[in-house]
Amino acid sequence: MQFGRTYEEFTVGDVYKHWPGKTVTEYDDHLFCLLTMNHHPLHMDSNYAEKTTDFGKNVVVGNYIYSLLLGMSVPDVSGKAIANLEVESLKHVAPTFHGDTIYGETTVLDKTPSKSKSDRGIVHVETKGYKQDGTLVCVFRRKVMVPTETYIKERGGEQPGRPELKQQEK
Repeated sequence: MQFGRTYEEFTVGDVYKHWPGKTVTEYDDHLFCLLTMNHHPLHMDSNYAEKTTDFGKNVVVGNYIYSLLLGMSVPDVSGKAIANLEVESLKHVAPTFHGDTIYGETTVLDKTPSKSKSDRGIVHVETKGYKQDGTLVCVFRRKVMVPTETYIKERGGEQPGRPELKQQEK
């Protein structure tokens, strides 16, 4: 399984469709809210959401959807990243509800070699998340510093820290 890409493997215009999707549960939403101390009743209190909001039900917190899409993109985009440099924009386009399934895809917008180090480059991408019915829910752009093939080779290959299985004595 591929886990990220080197600078040379990115091509401007390529689209990576991240698989699999993730069905968002009430538990996922509540756990994320609790971990991040976001106690807004729109996300946590179904009575409040039903009686006082335009949605009539709980809305999944948007930063969970962003985080989910970011995670989905790691095997295709940033699995080899040296650093995530910038989130340029983040737009929550439509609400997500408990039981919706989120899918993501990332488009390579641009890539530029590093000005200071020849063994890395900057890749500019846009990730879109959508629900099972095709509704766009989230869009963000980010810049990722990724290694070149030279960087990987100089550091011992793809998984230099992975231990090898010892041969058992007979």
